[in-house]
Amino acid sequence: MNKRIEMMGCKIDNLTMEETLQTIEGFIHSGKPHQHVVVNVDKLVKASRDPELCQIINDCALINADGMPVVWASRLLGKGLKERVAGVDLFESLMQRSAQKGWRVFLLGAREEVVSGVSTIYQKKYPGLTIAGYRNGYWKPEEEAGVVEQVKAAQADLLFVAISSPKKEQFLGKYQAEMKVPFAMGVGGTFDVAVGKVKRAPVWMQNSGLEWFYRFLQEPRRMFRRYFIDDMAFFGLMAKELLVSGKNR
Repeated sequence: MNKRIEMMGCKIDNLTMEETLQTIEGFIHSGKPHQHVVVNVDKLVKASRDPELCQIINDCALINADGMPVVWASRLLGKGLKERVAGVDLFESLMQRSAQKGWRVFLLGAREEVVSGVSTIYQKKYPGLTIAGYRNGYWKPEEEAGVVEQVKAAQADLLFVAISSPKKEQFLGKYQAEMKVPFAMGVGGTFDVAVGKVKRAPVWMQNSGLEWFYRFLQEPRRMFRRYFIDDMAFFGLMAKELLVSGKNR
């Protein structure tokens, strides 16, 4: 049975990749809307500063840890997450299963050439995959209702959203029930990886918790503040939680 742990105010499901896939299949069979989210160091830091984002995360039907530092921190705190469930790997597995099981997929986010490229690439990669629709991630506030209606009309089983945090969590939190998609997942920069615009770190760097550093080397100007300023707050949050857990023992 799944046991949720709590770290720095955020809940996380203690599931393996296969257990996660089985859970999602159950969501799709139910036909009822379920929201998924992954948490990493950056998400935990943002949630610690934004109570609304923290609540949206905790209200999600499925919450995975995407990032070895989060897994390591959980073990240091005695909460022992089983493994990392990376969003990019989960997306890949779900696209493959969608082709096998006849699930309909909607792709939302990124630039037009990127999201259309994902649609083309994956329909070739997995024959039988049904892309129910796609749309880029750039719309004005007055266009939002139309975006929601487009997704709803597509009658998809899975919705993948590649827009920035916390916008994607807020969008799904607000419209998931209205769009009536059984499973909705924010996928961050996965679409850029899928079309080859961004290269993923070698496996050894992924397993060593250095994927963030590889990402930084690709775009140092854009990623410097996130990794070396904003995310440094994670160590303070970690120290605080260790102190609290020590007092409670």
